[in-house]
Amino acid sequence: MLPSHHRTKSKGLKNSYASKKKAVGINLSPEVVDYFKGLAEETGLPYQKLIDLYLLECARKRKKLAMRWVA
Repeated sequence: MLPSHHRTKSKGLKNSYASKKKAVGINLSPEVVDYFKGLAEETGLPYQKLIDLYLLECARKRKKLAMRWVA
């Protein structure tokens, strides 16, 4: 236990980024989740954060998917 002079009631700092995030539910393929979980182990960052960073980069660069619909 900390000495009494170290025990003070302090309020944590408010996370200024919390209100800038939007919670969403998304279904991802196991391959995608496994890929980002592997990156998470290498980098030490949570895989959800890595997915967010990747999607943010795509959005900022206005990347388009190269898709072809087969009839």
